[in-house]
Amino acid sequence: MQAARHVVCALSGGVDSAVAALLLRRRGYQVTGVFMKNWDLLDERGVCTADKDCEDAYRVCQILDIPFRQVSYVKEYWNDVFSDLLNEYEKGRTPNPDIVCNKRIKFSCFFNYAVDNLGADAVATGHYARTSLEDEEVFQQKHVKRPEGLFRNRLEIRNAVKLLQAADSFKDQTFFLSQVSQDALRRTLFPLGGLTKAFVKKIAAENGLHHVLQKKESMGICFIGKRNFENFILQYLQPRPGRFISVEDNKVLGTHKGWFLYTLGQRANIGGLREPWYVVDKDDATGDVLVFLRLQSGGREARGAPRTDHPALYRDLLRTGRVHWIAEEPPAALVRDKMMECHFRFRHQMALVPCVLTLNQDGTVWVTAVTALRALTLGQFAVFYKGDACLGSGKILRLGPSAYTLQKGRSRPGVATATATEGSSNSRGDSPGLGPTL
Repeated sequence: MQAARHVVCALSGGVDSAVAALLLRRRGYQVTGVFMKNWDLLDERGVCTADKDCEDAYRVCQILDIPFRQVSYVKEYWNDVFSDLLNEYEKGRTPNPDIVCNKRIKFSCFFNYAVDNLGADAVATGHYARTSLEDEEVFQQKHVKRPEGLFRNRLEIRNAVKLLQAADSFKDQTFFLSQVSQDALRRTLFPLGGLTKAFVKKIAAENGLHHVLQKKESMGICFIGKRNFENFILQYLQPRPGRFISVEDNKVLGTHKGWFLYTLGQRANIGGLREPWYVVDKDDATGDVLVFLRLQSGGREARGAPRTDHPALYRDLLRTGRVHWIAEEPPAALVRDKMMECHFRFRHQMALVPCVLTLNQDGTVWVTAVTALRALTLGQFAVFYKGDACLGSGKILRLGPSAYTLQKGRSRPGVATATATEGSSNSRGDSPGLGPTL
């Protein structure tokens, strides 16, 4: 008689991972729950929230009658995720640590621990996602080292595993898994991939998991929690004073402690000014933050919804760093034609946007959206989709000119772009199809 398959399930102390472990148990697998401690800073009340989450994960294992393990990746998280986040902020970008954490910690450190130390036949998480493999196919997978080099031998990926969107489109988390390796993905189970959040909560309630059901879902960057972002980040980065400048008349409005404290579309609190100013761009040469006033020119606020938009916030062109392709590197159609139609998003839960990818020789891509998008942001990830499949992602490293810059160019021919971000995107005549290097 074949021994029960051993599945190591990551437990966060929340309802999703708890129900994932429960469902694996119901399938007859030998399940081990593992809690990962990635951050150990106390909150304002002197309480380490990771300890409370660990206690909740342990109670889940007690209720399900499965073994419990705890591992610490505080050092790895600091070196591979948090240090990267600080480096990105210093460059004026807006990073996404959740995507990096999944790549470097959960599907690398934890994955290797589960397989090498606990002898797992597969790992599992509470993410809302699916793959192209059935459970038994996952258990049959063997470790295959991913070939080195820019493009892999295409004959070696005929049986590549696809990452597919979850049945609950609102909760789908493939966005956060878009940098996960093929090796980890082919040995991972996602028990919640075919379920809705409401049904997951129902399962928890019916099986005595009330202590995780009552917890609020974590939002935002986990290690910041409810802290003030400015106070938190200034503990790690030296202030880099700069100016707030009106994008429309170049008037200096005030000063700030660092451009890394602001992202596009965010309200800027300018000392001494009560009016609502919003960030539209940042100048990497000077550290200046460009803003616009939400009020109409007459001084009265627009009727209806507040005006939080400005043409300077809208762009339809970006360039990524080298793209991480999940199943094909890169997709056959993109290699053949150098261009490919697909969809993408750069924020979780935003609507998918049709676009055209143009492949460059260094593995980066130009992304041309069918419509101008609000607040495309350097440092975020452009995540690509084709049908139900998440193809992979690339970090946004360059932006095309904004609608405002293009409008000014049409009205005043020969006028140079106002910001370094936009200026750099056209400074050498770079455009999709020309294949320049960054």
